Amino acid sequence: MHKQIETIIENIEKVMIGKREVAELSVVALLAGGHVLLEDVPGVGKTMMVKALAKSVGAEFKRIQFTPDLLPSDVIGVSIYNPKTLQFEFRPGPIMGNIILADEINRTSPKTQSALLESMEEASVTIDGETLDIGKPFFVMATQNPIEYEGTYPLPEAQLDRFLLKIKMGYPNAQEEIEVLRRAEKTQPIFDLTPVITLDELLKLQDEVKEVYVEDSVKSYIVQLARATRNVSEIYLGVSPRASIALMKASQAYAKMQDRDYVKPDDVQYLAPFVFGHRIILRPEARYEGITTEDILERIISKSVIPIKRYAEQ
Repeated sequence: MHKQIETIIENIEKVMIGKREVAELSVVALLAGGHVLLEDVPGVGKTMMVKALAKSVGAEFKRIQFTPDLLPSDVIGVSIYNPKTLQFEFRPGPIMGNIILADEINRTSPKTQSALLESMEEASVTIDGETLDIGKPFFVMATQNPIEYEGTYPLPEAQLDRFLLKIKMGYPNAQEEIEVLRRAEKTQPIFDLTPVITLDELLKLQDEVKEVYVEDSVKSYIVQLARATRNVSEIYLGVSPRASIALMKASQAYAKMQDRDYVKPDDVQYLAPFVFGHRIILRPEARYEGITTEDILERIISKSVIPIKRYAEQ
């Protein structure tokens, strides 16, 4: 594994016990310039994961607690009239930061959720007709409770499409939970976490990810998987070309994490469920029968043809 990236993941693991894959996927999204949606029940460490990642890279951390009464201006900011200068002055909201925790994003109304659309896609906000850049790096990690929980609003398709990856935390096993108790007995480990790389080093890594080579046959493989989701009887809406781009960028970041300068089909196969899963809409009858997007994606990947034999053998 790439040494610098390994140090970030190891630093996160000082706080997050038994969540190696979640840490790796979060770093993949950060390196690819994307965003992450963390879904699981309350109390499994979703918020702690975001804080650990922000501290590990020395980024400015902002938190937005989404509630039913939150307004879009509470997220992006508001212009306030200054009687001394006789002008309106912009007061930036918490979205203007490096790493943003959008906590319990599905507990607020769709109107407020939509305030994140422009910032997550273009890293900018528009106030009173003026567009302001947020700056780099910019990374949103949103947490949401399962939609079956009381007081939740399902995220619209346009909002879900802004997230590069959707990850589920899961409960720790017995030994991991004992270790969690041991570490939290006197103080929370997050307070002792220190940065292991600088923001400039992170930006350099992000630039290096863009240079990771993706052979045309691998691009064709990505398109093959994306098109397959549009031709399954149980799927009402397959993934868009934006999802294909997201899978390519995530694969580049994952290859960089493995200290490779090229993408393998194996990278694409591994990441496809995390990139495509939340972008697929199943038909009602498929849901009634207990079919999940994971089942369908597993079937699609198992039937796909690996484009290059030498990659499959490496």
